[in-house]
Amino acid sequence: MRLLFQIVSQVVLAAIAMILCHFVLPGFVLHLGGFLVALGVFTIAHAVLGPFVLNIAQRYAAPLAGGVGLVATLLALWIASLFQGGIRIHGVETWVLAPIIVWVVTALGGWIFMAFFVDKRLRARATEKALRRSKP
Repeated sequence: MRLLFQIVSQVVLAAIAMILCHFVLPGFVLHLGGFLVALGVFTIAHAVLGPFVLNIAQRYAAPLAGGVGLVATLLALWIASLFQGGIRIHGVETWVLAPIIVWVVTALGGWIFMAFFVDKRLRARATEKALRRSKP
């Protein structure tokens, strides 16, 4: 159940982050027709690249392990931008700022969502189950 909430929250937060980038960064172009494809590609790429980049960082550059999420976000945005009709990223400034914005929104949003909504709901559900088991 927790994994499902994490996946849904990451998709929603990535969508919010990409829309924010579209409005804040002139070099970040979001095409409505391919947005869902770009969102899906980004989410899958980020999920796959995160552990891979962490493994590489821990093996070869342990002090850089803290930037794993940012690197994975940059790579996931690059992969998503390769698909026609989704997102286009132009300019060095946009390539620097877009991953930071997406990473901050998804990281903070994920933390807030999991900490305040999901964990609270899961604890309440566990308490309900425990109460039902303790009643004769």
